[in-house]
Amino acid sequence: MKAGTAWRALVLGAFLVFMIVPLIATALFSFATRWDRSILPEDLTLAWWIKVTTRSAFQDTLLNSLSVALVTVLVSLALVVPTAYLAHLKAPRAKPWIELFAMVPFGLPGVVLALGLVRVYAGVPLPLINTPNILVASYVVLTLPFMYRSVVNALDAIDARTLAEAARSLGANGFRTLLLAVAPNIMPGIVNGSLLVFSTVFAEFTLANLLVGTRFKTFPIYLVEFTRFDARQASALAVISFVVVWAMSLAVLWLTARDARSPSTPIAR
Repeated sequence: MKAGTAWRALVLGAFLVFMIVPLIATALFSFATRWDRSILPEDLTLAWWIKVTTRSAFQDTLLNSLSVALVTVLVSLALVVPTAYLAHLKAPRAKPWIELFAMVPFGLPGVVLALGLVRVYAGVPLPLINTPNILVASYVVLTLPFMYRSVVNALDAIDARTLAEAARSLGANGFRTLLLAVAPNIMPGIVNGSLLVFSTVFAEFTLANLLVGTRFKTFPIYLVEFTRFDARQASALAVISFVVVWAMSLAVLWLTARDARSPSTPIAR
């Protein structure tokens, strides 16, 4: 084995150990009866998992997070896909500005973003403040870079202009052109963006805690509450949260790899 290959393998192995060992330790701790006198747990039990998952609050907060994440994905799709499509075809000069504005929320601290969003949404004539609706509106802003970049990359990979012209020549209006001609050809980008948005929203704590708090508990808020009185049950919740996000990440990787292996579409550049 060459020195360079051995060095890369060593660095990659160290990185994997650094990332995986804490996760394994968290999972073991969630099953441990006692773990303070030896390097491994003295015994394993399902008691902590049963206690934390049989509470009604567990089901409520899990459903809250899942519903908010799903609605955020749908709203993001309804706003971002048409915007990216129109900017790609009608206003290409606006794309750098849209990308700049899309990246701004991602670079702001959560506290600053929450205060700014509250000030903005307080003046909107919609029932947003102190309701779950403000979470959806805020998460759409927060996850805008993920959805926008995924859709734009998919649009750049096809000849969207030719597809649109062909659809219009057959009598389709703008909405049908986007829905029936363009959207199926950028579906990998739409799916990837949706999964990224879903996993980000499901695990987000700062905005949920600052904007709605205990009025609408999400799964991350429920998890943090348990860290104050029972670390083993909190570890079980952390494992559940990690598994959901991990599954979404694997789905993104699988879809990306499948898209890379698939043959080009008939109307590709």
